[in-house]
Amino acid sequence: MKNLLDNISNPKDLRKLNPTQLPQLAKELRAFIINVIATKEGHLGASLGVIELTIAIHYLFDTPNDLLVWDVGHQAYGHKILTGRKAIFHTNRQFGGIAGFPSRKESAFDAFGVGHSSTSISAALGMAIASNLKGQTEKQHIAVIGDASIASGMAFEALNHAGVSKANLLIILNDNAIGIDPSVGALKEYLTRVKTDRKLAAQNNIIKALNFDYSGPIDGHNLPKVLAELERLKSVKGPKFLHVITTKGKGLQKAEEDQVTYHAPGKFDKVSGVRIKKTASLYTKYQDVFGKTMVELATQNNKIIGITPAMLTGSSLKFMFEKFPKRTFDVGIAEQHAVSLAAGMATQGFIPFCNIYSTFLQRAYDQVIHDVALQNLPVVFCLDRAGLVGEDGATHHGVFDLAYLRAIPNLIVFAPSNEIELRNILYTAQLGLKNPIAIRYPRGTGTIIDWQKSFEKIEIGKGLQLKTGTKKAVLSIGTIAKNVTDAIELSGDSSEIAHFDMRFVKPLDERLLHEIFKNHKTIFTIEDGTIKGGFGAAILEFASKNEYKNKIQVLGIPDNFIEHGSVLELQRKIGLNPSNLASLFSKA
Repeated sequence: MKNLLDNISNPKDLRKLNPTQLPQLAKELRAFIINVIATKEGHLGASLGVIELTIAIHYLFDTPNDLLVWDVGHQAYGHKILTGRKAIFHTNRQFGGIAGFPSRKESAFDAFGVGHSSTSISAALGMAIASNLKGQTEKQHIAVIGDASIASGMAFEALNHAGVSKANLLIILNDNAIGIDPSVGALKEYLTRVKTDRKLAAQNNIIKALNFDYSGPIDGHNLPKVLAELERLKSVKGPKFLHVITTKGKGLQKAEEDQVTYHAPGKFDKVSGVRIKKTASLYTKYQDVFGKTMVELATQNNKIIGITPAMLTGSSLKFMFEKFPKRTFDVGIAEQHAVSLAAGMATQGFIPFCNIYSTFLQRAYDQVIHDVALQNLPVVFCLDRAGLVGEDGATHHGVFDLAYLRAIPNLIVFAPSNEIELRNILYTAQLGLKNPIAIRYPRGTGTIIDWQKSFEKIEIGKGLQLKTGTKKAVLSIGTIAKNVTDAIELSGDSSEIAHFDMRFVKPLDERLLHEIFKNHKTIFTIEDGTIKGGFGAAILEFASKNEYKNKIQVLGIPDNFIEHGSVLELQRKIGLNPSNLASLFSKA
């Protein structure tokens, strides 16, 4: 049998096939994705689960004229392959290659750029209303959203609006009962009951109550059924909702059996699905330093609460959940709720550790200001994946946190330079602070093997001198300190260069800063955050306020969005690698 996928480079080619050929194409598309991701890595399970749905949408709808929005975009690999990117799919998530998520600048078929959850319904509704205003009432608008994402507040806001609109909007719920970790909450339980109780779907239907034409649930892997229902819905006017049941990881047994691991499994054998073991690192991931330290602290202090929005595994709060399930809360994809929930607990004398990826805390900025900082509630924010995070790219780099957090009154902002500092600030926070604190740390491993030392209290607002020097001073914040240390060793005369780990962006160690400015003519500030409004800007403000005339050079993330690539590749591109820093230090 000839390979159908070989002759398909865009949806027009796809539409030339007979419907009876589409199941064969689905097998080929799954095999193609598995073959590439087995060696190149990426998000696997989500895309395997929507192969039939992806084929059916592009087969029946006139994409890109009809507008298709994928929520988050983990599941869009099949979409990318069918829309002109098959030949370059092997570059997915690699430096200079195609993005891991849909991107408007990459393809006309990517109607909306995504990466964070629960935006698809709002975006597609906006497109549909715009089409009505332009008189394009026959144009179709499709949002594909998962059961974890639809439980988010933003998705509910969009559903509430869409239900009273006359928009030609089709929402497809890809229901596989899992996001990255298993879905949680009352809506998830409702969707589970609907799958087995057709009367519930017909009588007490939440979606119908919001004025949608609801259909389903149907088997998302039965192509004839999916095609038939999509064909029917094309002619239904107004907002409609199709509930589709799929299996994440469909077509690869290991991915179906272990859906959490095979969300993004790394390299694996394309036939058996068995993961290829990497050489075990001597070092520990920062997320695990956090997770294991939390268990130690929670064992000693029963006031500690762990909270995360849908990242139990990713944050390693799973360790605390396993030992203290009643004090550990996965609230689903609901960052705003997570922050205000933590605030409420803090009013009652508990010590909530709210673990949110840096890039996702952006979604709860008002709650940090209004519900936590304004009331000066001692919530502990633990911001995982701070700085450059690598192949997930611009939507996931945690480079804005230092800038957006240091503007908030009452909030302490701390960035550990290594695992021991992270461990000790977690210990310090649970001893009892008068203010909320944000602790930001990177993705990946640290550099210390024996990090599980006895706890030591950290003095709030106190920086450290790591190295003396006669002429120049380098002020670093966070784990970029390692690059600075390496750069100083590479520079021409290291005796001239002092190095300070400032640790706190807020409050700054002003006593130490006065000493630095009085004893060093040239000052470098280095951060893995944006230079606009970040740590370096705080040092410039200090110098201005105190009328210092030292030469100051601010280094960090430039004022543009950074694309995907390994952290080392990206550091080289923007000049934060040791060799480039060494050159800058030597020339100053």
